Amino acid sequence: MELESLPDEVLASIADRNAWRSQMAGSDTALEFLVSDLARWQPGSAVRVAFLDGDTALHADVAGATRQSSDACNLELDFGVDAAGNYRRWHENDTFHAAEIRVGFNMGGYFSLVGTDSTDSTIGPPAGPVGGRPNQRSLNLGGFTTERPERWEGTVRHEFLHALAFHHSHQNMRGSCEAEFRWDDDQDYVPTRNAKGVFIPDAAGRRPGIYTYLAGPPNNWPRAKVDHNLRTVEDPAVVAGPFDSDSVMLYSFPDFFYKSSPSSCAPTGNGKDLSAGDRRGLALLYPHAAERLGDLQERAEAALAAMDGAGSSPETVEAVGGEYRDRALELLHALSGKGEGVGR
Repeated sequence: MELESLPDEVLASIADRNAWRSQMAGSDTALEFLVSDLARWQPGSAVRVAFLDGDTALHADVAGATRQSSDACNLELDFGVDAAGNYRRWHENDTFHAAEIRVGFNMGGYFSLVGTDSTDSTIGPPAGPVGGRPNQRSLNLGGFTTERPERWEGTVRHEFLHALAFHHSHQNMRGSCEAEFRWDDDQDYVPTRNAKGVFIPDAAGRRPGIYTYLAGPPNNWPRAKVDHNLRTVEDPAVVAGPFDSDSVMLYSFPDFFYKSSPSSCAPTGNGKDLSAGDRRGLALLYPHAAERLGDLQERAEAALAAMDGAGSSPETVEAVGGEYRDRALELLHALSGKGEGVGR
């Protein structure tokens, strides 16, 4: 089983940026906004989507699968369909963002940057294929041009929810997955592989744990990457509602990943459609109600004022972070209603 994950160098750049935001947030209560809200697009805006490859029929199917998300919240996904029925495209030599969400089908695996990271030039190496720059993909649906997975609509909805600032359900601090996962091998397990190099139960039926299994093909993950992708996230940047076993954001793992059967961490949804909880989360992030929009704008304005103070204070110059600070100000201006917006 190959799991979803961004390239290591992209994850490293996100970790560096998040460390700066957390440092700033710790200096002023108003700046908690930097880690709690900046991933979301401006409610009521149109977030553009473009495709690198694939044909019109595939583009139409992907766009159709995303309607469950856009119908549930105050945000438009704009695919730029022209009079001839062609969908917006982006190119690997672009110098300006053709779209906020840039979809590719020609890299291996499925992954997406989270929310506004999709247009953040500090995310990903400049020469890499994945990141927030105009010539980099922000979302990938590998192999869709030749063969789509079973319940492919669920894969599309899962990745686009990441692009709308959702995180994985199995990392929800209010769920049981941390305690339910079999991290370690069965006692006295003898490392055993099949013809493809995948770790399997040994001759006595003892099973590999998650760390051992994911260290082998096709994932080849070190322990730290397993922790990043599977361990519970206790982070103010994550908006965590109640654990939702019906969510399209909850992975269906092999049975041996769990300590019990049936597991409280196993998905109960159909793996294809958004759950009621997914829809509530979208409505929370992108509300229609004027009162909630006003509260978001007020908090963004307070954070802007605090950022101005931090920028003029000599003892915080080193923490200001150059590009990180510029990007935070851009996002804050958009959410406060004082800027042009990151999503159009």
